[in-house]
Amino acid sequence: MNYQEAINYLYACAPAFHNIGAGAYKEGLANTLALDEHFGHPHRSFRSIHVAGTNGKGSCSHTIAAILQAAGYRVGLYTSPHLLDFNERIRINGTPIPHEYVAEFVERERFFFEPLNPSFFEVTTALAFRYFAEEKVDVAVIEVGLGGRLDCTNIIRPALSVITNISLEHTAFLGDTLAKIAGEKAGIIKEGVPVVIGETTAETRPVFEEKAKALNAPILFAEEENAQRVENIPEMQLKGAYQQKNAQTVLAAIDVLRTQGFNIRQEDIYTGFAHVCDLTGLKGRWQTIQTSPTVVCDIGHNPGCMPFITEQLRKQECNTLRVVLGFVNDKDIRAALDTMPAEGVYYLTQPSVSRALDSQTLYYMARCYGLDCTRYDSVSLAFRTALAEASEDDFIFVGGSNFVVADLLREIEQPSIKS
Repeated sequence: MNYQEAINYLYACAPAFHNIGAGAYKEGLANTLALDEHFGHPHRSFRSIHVAGTNGKGSCSHTIAAILQAAGYRVGLYTSPHLLDFNERIRINGTPIPHEYVAEFVERERFFFEPLNPSFFEVTTALAFRYFAEEKVDVAVIEVGLGGRLDCTNIIRPALSVITNISLEHTAFLGDTLAKIAGEKAGIIKEGVPVVIGETTAETRPVFEEKAKALNAPILFAEEENAQRVENIPEMQLKGAYQQKNAQTVLAAIDVLRTQGFNIRQEDIYTGFAHVCDLTGLKGRWQTIQTSPTVVCDIGHNPGCMPFITEQLRKQECNTLRVVLGFVNDKDIRAALDTMPAEGVYYLTQPSVSRALDSQTLYYMARCYGLDCTRYDSVSLAFRTALAEASEDDFIFVGGSNFVVADLLREIEQPSIKS
């Protein structure tokens, strides 16, 4: 079995939320515990940092990892979803897990996990923990997949738990109020383990405080820390406006890690922030693809982050704002469209996944909001058209979904459309 055969096998035999959404969700930790026992509890052989939240958990995970790398640690990083290649999900010091390791793991272990009928994420988590243990990482930054309490990453006992923020998402699984969702995310808080909370609301803060008190877990609210510290960071490679809030969460997390025995210097913090994409391979966060015209992409799509993106779009000094936009069908599309700048020219499309909202439906919805729009059947065609119609002083934004950005990044690998 080669790498591509292994990946195809996993997608066929272990349903992936990445592809099909709700049908892939499996509640409970029975499979995870069975896989963990089978592999000898690999997560116990390295220290870990657990990161949950609605928005920003990927950026925070990568930035914490980058700072730890700069400090000289051998750092595992487990995140999801991937953009271009499955192996982006599992990295050590920024290097993705080798294709050969994935193929050998699936071929060797599939006869054990097949009877369990696990989800794609359950198998992937077991793979990540086994790989990190075998490669003897010093510490692993583990991003929660969905929720927290019943997420299969929640078998770890970390040195630190981080919850970035809460907004309405996956309400069918996590609850239909902020308090209910906060309760699910708070499920990663462990007895005696410090927890950093990035942002709160009047509805979510009591949930975190009650859970932390019940478990004797020291709790730190990053939003109460000195915001001036973020301004003192000389350079941040992540340029999105919302990264200021993520940075405050990361700085609070680093403060706690120092009390946990991690040797992190101020220059390591500066290096991590200034080179997070270079150190960890992070993509798709207000990423500049080219200039003249400027092309930027961003994976942000939840109600909590879309206002930051649209406000940043409004501030662009350009001749014409051109927006390539697509969504998956389980998001609050109307809330997103309601925030989009009315002065933009919109190229509406659909990502190449089965969960995509078809561009025709999106077009009719966008017209209701008075947007100047046309529709295209693929991200490639929409982007090519926007690029062809743009002048050097225009600004092109591509977003609405991880999958739209993934399609764009695949497209720009073809030299024929590069500027």
